[in-house]
Amino acid sequence: MCRKTRQWLGFLQNLAVNQTSGPISLGDIFSPDRICCDVDASSKKKTVEMLSDLMSSALGAPDSRAVADRLMAREKLGSTALGHGVAIPHGRCANLSSAVAAFIKLREGVDFDAPDGEPVDLVVGLLVPEECTDGHLQLLALLAELFSQSAVRDKLRSQISPPDLLQILSQSSHPL
Repeated sequence: MCRKTRQWLGFLQNLAVNQTSGPISLGDIFSPDRICCDVDASSKKKTVEMLSDLMSSALGAPDSRAVADRLMAREKLGSTALGHGVAIPHGRCANLSSAVAAFIKLREGVDFDAPDGEPVDLVVGLLVPEECTDGHLQLLALLAELFSQSAVRDKLRSQISPPDLLQILSQSSHPL
């Protein structure tokens, strides 16, 4: 793990530890219909558009184009790639009652301007309600911690079905 990724992970974990809101589990924000595997994407933009399609199907999410615009606006502030082939595009969304996530396992990695220069093949999209503060940081910390584990990344890369991927994401996470 590169120095920049370790610093970011530490920052998020410290924020999450200092919060007092209720427990958060990844099993609560994913569903099998928002998980895809062995997807072909030619770019970061195409990957974000696919995540947006998956998340906009969730109750209360705006149209896919609006979701993609929010995620790409966040990417313009700085890459959401963590390194080791992982990225977590994320953003806030009006009229959303709870956090929504989607997961895509790409067949071939794409350039996400990762700090380690590696192409990204494991991508989590995360939308949180516009007014969400602590929960957003806790979810990012939990995701960053989860994907910092090489065993979890290896398990996710070896699975071929959305239910198997969901099981790994749910079992590998713990409430914050």
